[in-house]
Amino acid sequence: MKKGQIYTAVINEIEFPNKGIAVVEDRKVCVKGTYPGQEVEFVLAKKRSGVSQGRLQSVIKPSPLEDVPPFCEHFGQCGGCSHQTLSYDNQLKIKEEMVRKLLDGVVNDYEWEGIVPSPSQWQYRNKMEFTFGDEYKDGPMALGMHKKNSFHDIVSLKDCKIVHPDFNVILNSVLDFFADSDIRFYKRLSHEGTLRHLVVRRSVSNGDLLVNLVTTTQQEVDVNGLSEVLLSLEKDGILSGHIAGILHTLNDSLADVVTCDRLDVVYGQDYFYEEILGLKFKISPFSFFQTNSKGAEKLYEKARQYVGQIDGKVVYDLYSGTGTIAQMLAKVAKKVIGVEIVEEAVEAAKVNAKLNGLDNCEFIAGDVLKVLDDIDTIPDIIVLDPPRDGIHPKALTKIIDYGVENIIYISCKPTSLARDLAVFEANGYKMVKGCCVDMFPGTVHVETVCLLSRNK
Repeated sequence: MKKGQIYTAVINEIEFPNKGIAVVEDRKVCVKGTYPGQEVEFVLAKKRSGVSQGRLQSVIKPSPLEDVPPFCEHFGQCGGCSHQTLSYDNQLKIKEEMVRKLLDGVVNDYEWEGIVPSPSQWQYRNKMEFTFGDEYKDGPMALGMHKKNSFHDIVSLKDCKIVHPDFNVILNSVLDFFADSDIRFYKRLSHEGTLRHLVVRRSVSNGDLLVNLVTTTQQEVDVNGLSEVLLSLEKDGILSGHIAGILHTLNDSLADVVTCDRLDVVYGQDYFYEEILGLKFKISPFSFFQTNSKGAEKLYEKARQYVGQIDGKVVYDLYSGTGTIAQMLAKVAKKVIGVEIVEEAVEAAKVNAKLNGLDNCEFIAGDVLKVLDDIDTIPDIIVLDPPRDGIHPKALTKIIDYGVENIIYISCKPTSLARDLAVFEANGYKMVKGCCVDMFPGTVHVETVCLLSRNK
């Protein structure tokens, strides 16, 4: 095989999250974005002694798993969804099989409870971060998602299917407002321009909306004029939800992420409320909250089931975010201590606990690795919901050293989970049971929940 040459192959298997594996000239090649049974054409991008890397050029023959037409007009161009040619049953099947393959590589003799589907396959997201740019170099302004496999080009979304229609109305109105203006979009390489992102959040429980325009300080922006346009959408009945707040975030960071140097409230307020499992949560512009509210209920119900009997017990909720799991458990536990490195999330957790009348929750801001040394109260059970990269090895050792009988591990990245499970298994813990919860239909992502028990 030669680097840069085009090859044809049939994909034999898939590895998490979207790595199709083919064999060409007795060499394994990974081609991302493919499915088992597809015949594909690819360019050999990297030749390695282990698994070489191929860059997909075209699909010559679809997989037998691809059994439905794509539902969204942007499919194929937009880098958001990838699974729309698969029926939802086949999406679930692929995700479950990939997770099981990873788990079976490190643990054995456990009870597998399958995959819990999302309550909604479409219109499930409560938050989207849209990006300003152009669809091609020096083209007209676009606002939407990055093109598939592109860092620069943006696809303007007219009718995204994984969000409520209110999102599309707002997105297209904002693009129309700026399209004929002299306000330029921000260019990631030259760091010139003003318009960066549009972040829209919508409460599933009551329809409240937060609209957050993110810009640099390089040009003055008529945010009051934009506010009038957006409010007219609600007044004219074009929006079904209520605009709780219109916000302007100023961000001069060089990184292509939504961060805040200054936040101005242009209209209304900078928060709304969401309800999950009978609990109320105050959601602010930068609060972490599961993007699939109804799916989150399924995830937390499964975690609560795995926690079991906790009356009179102390629970550690490590990597606790805004304290959703902690507050769900606090209704029955003696005490719950949440640890989270993001200070804003901790402050939000404290507000939410007060909002729900819970006085047995304690939330601590800091790195789990360091904070554990300063907590005097010993846990009876530990719940883990770490970021995508999993748990720091030294923090993992400290968690194991508590010697609690049961640990619940929630993971958004099965490869990190499998790595950490191998450490737990080597240190006296056994995975008793687990399952997947699909929070992200149409995409490669999935949540996994595991119950670990200490060997006696």
